[in-house]
This record gives sequence, C-alpha cells and structure tokens, in this order.
Amino acid sequence: MKKLYLFLAVLMAFALALSACGPAATEAPAPTTVPPTAVPPTVAPTAVPEPEIGSPEHPIKVLFVPSVDVDFMISSGELIEQALNEATGLNFKVSVPTSYAATIEEMCASPTDTIGFIPAMGYVIANQLCGVQPGLASARRGWNVYWTGFYVARDSKYQTLEDLNDAKWAYPDAGSTSGYLYPASIFSDLSVKIGETIEAGGHPQSILAVYRGEADVATAYFSPPLITDGKWAMGDAPDVPDDVVDSCAVNADGELWCGSYRVLDARAAVIKDAPDVVQKVRILALSKEIPNDTMSFSPDFPADLQQQIVEAMTAFVSLDNEACAQSLCNENFYSWTGVGPIADENFDGVRILVAQQGVTLENIGK
Repeated sequence: MKKLYLFLAVLMAFALALSACGPAATEAPAPTTVPPTAVPPTVAPTAVPEPEIGSPEHPIKVLFVPSVDVDFMISSGELIEQALNEATGLNFKVSVPTSYAATIEEMCASPTDTIGFIPAMGYVIANQLCGVQPGLASARRGWNVYWTGFYVARDSKYQTLEDLNDAKWAYPDAGSTSGYLYPASIFSDLSVKIGETIEAGGHPQSILAVYRGEADVATAYFSPPLITDGKWAMGDAPDVPDDVVDSCAVNADGELWCGSYRVLDARAAVIKDAPDVVQKVRILALSKEIPNDTMSFSPDFPADLQQQIVEAMTAFVSLDNEACAQSLCNENFYSWTGVGPIADENFDGVRILVAQQGVTLENIGK
C-alpha cells in the first residue's frame, strides 16, 4: 500500500515537472484600434448666378394692355424691342396679355423685370396691389390728358347722357379708365340706369358695336381732332361740324379726314372695317379730363435700368421716328407723339373714383 502511494506521488511530481518545462501561455494581443475612414466634409454646390436682367437669357418684359388692335400690336412689338435694344444694349420681350387684369397680375408676379404700358386706373390698382411705380406718361399732339367719349348712332334719339336710361352699353374692358371707370362713375352721378351691357374687348370693338347696331351707346377714348386751320380747345364741340360729315373719308395715307378736320378719336381705329364710321356714329358727350396712360415699372425694377429705359423711350417717341410711327405712335397702336414726367400723386383723382366704384383687380375681369 505504501508502495502504491509512493508511486502516485512520483507520478504527480513528474507531471508537474513536465508542465513547468512547457512553453509559457501566450497572452492575447491587445486589439489594434483602426481609425475610422475619414468622411470628407459636405461641399455645397456652387450656386449658379441668375442671368442679369436685360441679358439675352433674361430679357425685360414689356407688356401692353389689349386696348386696340392686338394683332397690330403684336406684329409691331419687334420694332419696339429692336429700338430699345439699340438704345440701351438691353434685351426686351414685348407681349400683349389677354386683359388689363392679366397685365397687372404679370407685373406683380415679376417684380424685378417688367415694364407695363397701362392706363390710369390700371396704374392705380397695380400701385395699390404691389407698389408698381410710374416712369413716364404719354402725350398726344401736345395733350397729356384724354377723355371718355360717349358714342351713339348718328340718327339715334339720344341727345344727352341723361337720355341713356335702359340703353344697351358697349364698353372695351372693365379695366379701362376711359372705357369703363369714368363712364360708370358718370352714370352713377347722373342716376342713369343702364340696361344691358357688352364687354366688347377693346375700344375699336366698342365703336363697332354701335356702328353695327349691337349697342345703343359705346364708351371709348377721345383724342381731339387735328384742324388744319386752327386748334381744338377744351370746351369745343367734340365732333366734327355737321356740314363736313358727308365728306369724311380715308385718304391715301390711311388717315380719316372730314374737310379740314382729321379725326383722332376711337372712330379712327375702325376705318379698316368701317370707313364711313363718322357718317354712322357721332359723339354724344365727353367726360372730364383723364391723365394719359403710363409706362410704369414693376416694384423692384432696378433704378439704374429704369433711367436708361426712360431716356430711350423719350428719344423713341418722336414724330420723325419711323419705327415709332409704325408701332407705338401709330393710330392702330397708342398714338403716342411724346412723353413727359408723371408722379404718383397725379393719380389721386383716379384713386377717388376707384374707391367710389369699388374697383379691384378681382372685379375688372380676367
């Protein structure tokens, strides 16, 4: 038994010796820290600069209200674009929106780059709506004002404005100063209750409505006649004398003459369709004077460009300028013969009428 214990003790000692002589236990290596891959900072994309106003990529918008022959206005637009480009080095794009209201809306929607040729009421509404500012006002043969003409058939029963109760009224557009705002105010002041109304779509179309017997009275612009041996003055009869009516005819230059009187009111705009318009349509009455139509700028139009364009337009509108004679100065366009300065306060009288009549962009039509 002692021998067995002795044998086991020796065996255990031998095992311990072998263990002590074996290789030392290998420690686990410390983990290597690998730095994360660096993420490059986000670089904002380079902003593409907006094309400069007046560049070929960003032409200045030039808007004309559709008050006369729209086809003629559109076809003449290239002459205006070219003349302004040559005078300023800027690029322009002429267009004729579908209505007075659409013109105002576009001016307000493009506040930095739009010019509008708009009448007094259109200016007042645009100024109230978004701060449109006047640049200059037109002149027509020395007049910086114009009037509403009330036109009726030459053989009609109407002799005064008060006679127009229940009459059928044709007007150009609810946004027209002379065609709608002033006559509506006059009818209201006189307690004249108009019957049916026709929004004709332009001053010539209003005249043609009376000419064709579709309306009893039309309202449209009135410009004084040119008289070879005299000059029309405020207070003079608006129509040509009765004794020259039968002589009224269109001459070789496309001008409407009645003896020594050259007709320049809205009737002259329809001679292509109605060369005998004076024989068929007379002027019943006139309104008070109205400030002439304007060239106005959208609210944030750059001031330095405004000055260039005002100077260029002043030079463009002259009697000896052939390009203007075929476009803006033409009777089928706006009949401008000159321009002059205009200020916002010059429209205070129109503002009063706009407020009295409750006129807003929403109710002058689209």
